[in-house]
Formats: sequence, C-alpha cells, structure tokens
Amino acid sequence: MNWLYVFIGGGLGAVMRYGIGVMCKPIAKSFPWATLASNMIACVVIGVLFAYHVRDNKSIWLLLAVGLCGGLSTFSAFSLESVELFQQGNYRYALLNIGLSLVGCLACTALAAKLFGHAS
Repeated sequence: MNWLYVFIGGGLGAVMRYGIGVMCKPIAKSFPWATLASNMIACVVIGVLFAYHVRDNKSIWLLLAVGLCGGLSTFSAFSLESVELFQQGNYRYALLNIGLSLVGCLACTALAAKLFGHAS
C-alpha cells in the first residue's frame, strides 16, 4: 500500500509541476520561474507537513511529502534534510549536504551534457 501512496502523490506532484510550467510560460522568457515556483511550493508544503508532525502518519507522509513533493520537486526533500541537520546541531553535515548537493549536482549535469554532446 505504501507504494500506492507514493505513486498517487507523485502523479499529483508531476501534474502540478506541469501546470505550473504552463501557467509560467508567458513570463518565463529568460528565467526559470516555473522551476523556482515548483521548488518553493514543495518546500512550503513539506515544511508545513514537518511542522505538524505528519511524519507520524506514515500513509499521509508518503502521499504528500514523499509522493506529492517528490513529484513536484525533490528540492523540498533536500531542504528539509538540511534544515533537520541544522536543528540537530549537525552544522558540518548540513553545510556539507548543501555544498555537495549544489556543486555536485551542477557538476554532474555539466559533465553529462558534455559527455552526451549538449555542452556549449
């Protein structure tokens, strides 16, 4: 059943992401407004879920945090995990997570684009 919750939530998140992209298309000429909006909305949702201890209800957490937010943007999971590390006093790991995620993911994207022929 857990897989079904993630599947349904992920589908809803993906549809939301698509809808945000359609709505932002007229203004997204030179800046990725849809991606920014999707990331921020997912971060607000996962923050609210976390604040209300929704993680204690596994099915709702899987549906909304893992599924919906994951389908909308995995940036929300990255943000929550970084916030939790800061809250736990694990500042070194929080900063390491942020630095490796930003630099590592940008490097992986650039390397893959170059290796597969779409680098500028």
